[in-house]
Amino acid sequence: MSHPASPAVTAAANPHGDLPARPARASAGRALNGRVRVPGDKSVSHRALIFGTLAVGETAISGLLEGEDVLNTAKACAALGARVERIGDGEWRVQGVGVGGLRTPAAALDFGNSGTGARLMMGMVAGNPITATFDGDASLRRRPMRRILDPLAQMGVETLDSAEGGRLPITLRGPKDLVPIAYKSPVASAQIKSAVLLAGLGAPGETSVTEAEASRDHTERMLTHFGAEVRVEPYGAHGRTVTVKGRPELKPAPIRVPADPSSAAFPLVAALIVPGSEVVIEGVMTNPLRTGLFLTLKEMGADITLANERVEGGESVADLHVKASCLRGVDVPAERAPSMIDEYPVLAVAASFAEGTTRMRGLSELRVKESDRLAAVAAGLAAAGVDHRIEGDDLIVEGRGTVTGGGRVVTHMDHRIAMSFLVMGIASDKPMEIDDISFVATSFPAFVPLMRGLGADIATVG
Repeated sequence: MSHPASPAVTAAANPHGDLPARPARASAGRALNGRVRVPGDKSVSHRALIFGTLAVGETAISGLLEGEDVLNTAKACAALGARVERIGDGEWRVQGVGVGGLRTPAAALDFGNSGTGARLMMGMVAGNPITATFDGDASLRRRPMRRILDPLAQMGVETLDSAEGGRLPITLRGPKDLVPIAYKSPVASAQIKSAVLLAGLGAPGETSVTEAEASRDHTERMLTHFGAEVRVEPYGAHGRTVTVKGRPELKPAPIRVPADPSSAAFPLVAALIVPGSEVVIEGVMTNPLRTGLFLTLKEMGADITLANERVEGGESVADLHVKASCLRGVDVPAERAPSMIDEYPVLAVAASFAEGTTRMRGLSELRVKESDRLAAVAAGLAAAGVDHRIEGDDLIVEGRGTVTGGGRVVTHMDHRIAMSFLVMGIASDKPMEIDDISFVATSFPAFVPLMRGLGADIATVG
């Protein structure tokens, strides 16, 4: 039976960079104070919609992140046959079609700026004998997809069409009988792992993924939550092998999406570097594979206390109590990168206000995010007058306790670059300006009003 998308899903925006840029400026002001809750975790939000689609029956989701990236995933799930409805603020219902029950979409699936949505849903579609085209905005079209296409090809998925270098737009056709594989991932990537495991749901027997460094484990947790048979085994010093049994009947399971630690990073770092600040961030996910930033900041001397620790929807959460702190430079080991890969831009901001040298090791994955984040962060630091250098895949920041500021940062359509340097501006001697704040809506639509509510001076320019 065909299920039309709800109006809320149909109206989801796909930013393609064809709208006028909206510059913004952040300036130093008063201390930050207050209690806030940041948006729901983006990784869990994507997966809640995907697993709701693959279950048989209705899945209730609360706290869903209603940013453009997640709304585009909701649209794609609807296009593949699920009924996806917004009930209220962050409250959604998904009527799933079951593993192997996806229909051929009538048009290309457009993921806007979202690499997570595109890559995970390539794996999701692979387990169905259908043809689907995946596309996105100019930024997403530059991001590498070969790392997903290669293991899917081993499972029997055909790439009928793609842009040069295996980039979007890409058309895939799933085989009638998918082949289970044991895949050793060349990099620690939750997106690669999740794509292969999602594809494995449509294959007979067992499909496994091995990583030398364990990446975030939301997919494994949610597979179990929906009734799949999952086995997780240690591999080497820091790695894991995750195995899923194919062709399960996933059962609907309610999901409460915790607050996103990657979004919490911005008010968190702001509170640390603006003198006199004291902020509480409520209900933040504290999954140990997502808390590398918290650990690193504590090593730097940050006053961060976890209160009201609890478990919600299979994920550990806590309220973060944060006070302004005198930070010191540290050495951040490469093996910590998978647990904080999205937080390095704002960590570089914190390091700029620390005393001494901070060396962030093993950041090669930053080069293939929404932008080349390593280059974009370095350019932003230069615009702010911060001493820094790149050595191989390491970023070294020479903190002086204060930042001159006064520069203009090119965001390259990257929401985390935009928010990071606005955070810098509220503590630097001179304001910081970014060229475009539009893409903040992909993950944190209420970023500006939330920060203003705490006392930050952030405004659009012109």
